[in-house]
Amino acid sequence: MTGAAPLIDAARARLVDAPRERIGELQEGRRLLGIPRAPRIVPRGTAWHLGVLLVTDDGILATGDIVRARAEVRRGFAAESQRRRAELAAAAARGGVDEGETVHIGWRPVDLERLDPASAPLALRDGEAWVRWSAAGGYMPLARYLDERVELLRHPPERA
Repeated sequence: MTGAAPLIDAARARLVDAPRERIGELQEGRRLLGIPRAPRIVPRGTAWHLGVLLVTDDGILATGDIVRARAEVRRGFAAESQRRRAELAAAAARGGVDEGETVHIGWRPVDLERLDPASAPLALRDGEAWVRWSAAGGYMPLARYLDERVELLRHPPERA
């Protein structure tokens, strides 16, 4: 067992009363009688969102995309990326996510036994767990990162 598992377990204990967010999985629409159905985001549970990590009751996930559900409406878009975000927001609504609620998709499980910096935001250096808090950022000790993120989740800044 690496140095990350005890830190994650301690964070879970401190997060018991903190709000959770949904995690989901995008399912492309199947054909029904030859007619394609629209894609939807299917709920897969909940997790505490701690920056680049999603902490579930029994695992750790690396965050992917974050979508806020909203009803599908026709509108023009200046960019293809805006269109894709609107499609994902509508897919979340079709999957049963309440309007305005956040859902995480595209997440990846993190294996705490094999911390591989190429595939996860966590790494092990000299027996200590570290987290890479952004793609361009450096690493910081996981203990300090979790302390900051748990505190922010439990006591968000005013008007955040």
